[in-house]
Amino acid sequence: MTTSGESSVTRAGLRAEIEDTLAYLTCSLVARRTRATPERVTWQQYDVLELLRLRGPMTPSLLSESLGVSRQTMSKALRILKDQELVEQSAQSADKREQTTSITMRGHEFLARAARGRRENAKVVEGALSAEEQAAFVELCGKVANALNVAPQPFPVRDL
Repeated sequence: MTTSGESSVTRAGLRAEIEDTLAYLTCSLVARRTRATPERVTWQQYDVLELLRLRGPMTPSLLSESLGVSRQTMSKALRILKDQELVEQSAQSADKREQTTSITMRGHEFLARAARGRRENAKVVEGALSAEEQAAFVELCGKVANALNVAPQPFPVRDL
């Protein structure tokens, strides 16, 4: 039988292990992505490209809201991506001030290389896990990603 003091210590220890595991996984994935796509695309710029790939053309305000950054920070990221010819912007409504951002052919080529890197990562994961572990991994990662996406942020939006 455990006491409440022991269970809180265990919970705190497990929480620290989860935090460390998430940090280690993030570092590993970022390092592998950097090797697959050596252009000077930052994490944030890559996230913009991935969001556009997944959701299609979006306005800068919707992009900034979706990624939890200020409009100013998003404008800077989009300016750099436009300079690299990875995205383009066009007016899609009567209000010419609001631009819609979409991925260019060069942006799609960049993301295709990133996708090859993800496929290589998936092969590594397949080799490291049994079929049952793979199914659990997919389910748990989806559950965690969904929880993180809907959870309130513990800190305000800030410029990076």
